[in-house]
Amino acid sequence: MLKLSVKDMLSKIQAEQLFHAVADDYSFTLKIDSYSYYICAAVHNGHQFRKELWDNCLHTEYERWYEEDPATKQMIQSHPIVIAGCDSRFEYDLNRDPESAIYEDAWGRQLWKKPLKHETKERSLQKHYSFYRVIHELVSKIESKYGAAIVYDMHSYNWRRWNREVPVVNLGTSNIDNNRFGTLVNAWCDRLSQITLPYYVKTTAAINDTFQGNGYFLKYITKSFNNTLVLATEFSKIYCHELQYVVYPEVVHRIEQELTSRVPEHASLFYHSFIDVK
Repeated sequence: MLKLSVKDMLSKIQAEQLFHAVADDYSFTLKIDSYSYYICAAVHNGHQFRKELWDNCLHTEYERWYEEDPATKQMIQSHPIVIAGCDSRFEYDLNRDPESAIYEDAWGRQLWKKPLKHETKERSLQKHYSFYRVIHELVSKIESKYGAAIVYDMHSYNWRRWNREVPVVNLGTSNIDNNRFGTLVNAWCDRLSQITLPYYVKTTAAINDTFQGNGYFLKYITKSFNNTLVLATEFSKIYCHELQYVVYPEVVHRIEQELTSRVPEHASLFYHSFIDVK
């Protein structure tokens, strides 16, 4: 893996060079093994939390982890293009617009003992800005190469906080063109429902059940590009024990194995539906 500036990443993408790198501020990673027509992303995978914020934060490390999406990068790491956040959403949230990316409170609780200084916020927002410069260049390259692209936007959610039965996987589609892409959405939901998991967990998949796909990452790409479909895909945290701060690596590995075939199969369907017909 390389350490690259955003400028160098942009240059490599423009030249269609292959690379695996971390940003020089260690805020995100990007792997490009080939310039495929599909991209995988895990924007909430990160847990890093800048040291200057520690003493001012009212939330514990566990409380931050609870709201993050641990191991979502591992679930998609085998695919040709993978971009993932390294920093905790409690520093800045890549799935929110810049104006609301830095929390004042988090899930109903005040986050900071004292308000953050302007320069502290700006250091975080610069990383948010850099990430979106790279994702914009990346999607632009794929669209220009193929005429269309598909992005698998991977997340997780805390199923134990719901007081009803919830799906193992939820797709949020309220901000995509469902008239145009509805068949692809249903096909992805169907493939996800067929995943087999350890311990006889029955995999259920639903659309807009727990979340509706209102994240900025999806909205930004959808607004910026006419022919890119973003599928916000949320696994319930059946792959860890949310309350005991334990990740089950064998379940994470099974999800990764299942997605190794199911993502490219579905991406191929997208290709033949929206690219090969052009």
